[in-house]
Amino acid sequence: MTVGQIAGLIAAIAFLLLVLFIGLFLMKVSKTVTEVNSSIRSMTSNVDVIVKQTDKIMATSNTLVKDVDDKLNIVTPVFQAAADLGQSVSDLNTATQNLTSKVKDSGKKGVTAGVASKFGKTAWNMYRNHRHSNKQKE
Repeated sequence: MTVGQIAGLIAAIAFLLLVLFIGLFLMKVSKTVTEVNSSIRSMTSNVDVIVKQTDKIMATSNTLVKDVDDKLNIVTPVFQAAADLGQSVSDLNTATQNLTSKVKDSGKKGVTAGVASKFGKTAWNMYRNHRHSNKQKE
């Protein structure tokens, strides 16, 4: 064997090793791509299931929101009536306070008038007794 043939043989072996490594690399890449495709198919089917369930949930949610809205429309007049009742009670409380204040003021005037009346009655009685006693003396 000549040096050229040995060099050719080394080059051929190197090329064979290179082809083997490239082949092994391509087989691993092929397996990886196959697994990625399988994962994508699995995720696609799972996403389809999730989308269908989400559609059902949205439909149920829409029904529930409509039901709550209808019930809220039924209950709203009750809250309005309660608010009106509260306002009426507040007005009644204010009117009662005003009446109590007026009665209290009238009571004070009545007490003053009662005292003046009693004083006047006592003075009249004293005057009548004095006049009566003066008539008896004459």
